[in-house]
Amino acid sequence: QVKLVESGGGLMQPGGSLRLACTGSGITFPTYFMSWYRQAPGAEREPVATIEIPNGKTSYAHSVKGRFTISRDDASNTMYLQMNSLKVEDTALYYCNARPPLLDISYWGQGLQVTVSS
Repeated sequence: QVKLVESGGGLMQPGGSLRLACTGSGITFPTYFMSWYRQAPGAEREPVATIEIPNGKTSYAHSVKGRFTISRDDASNTMYLQMNSLKVEDTALYYCNARPPLLDISYWGQGLQVTVSS
């Protein structure tokens, strides 16, 4: 059974930092593209960042470029999202996503609340 578990969310003031983690089980983690998505209240779920295999190529939404950094540790089946210079508009539910390249399969975590507020 595939399981993706997010951790590290919470409440932070504008300008602060948070680090999210996503740990996977039930999949061969190093063979999956890993991504973070987010969904703000009343909005559609949107991609935030992706890290590919095998070269570790990363891509970011324009709104987070230069502030967020995605990384992965395949030895521990964990992906991270370092979020710096947080803004109120970063408030959302953050989801971990795993998908193998070239296959129409996608797995999701349960979602993690990040709230940025003074």
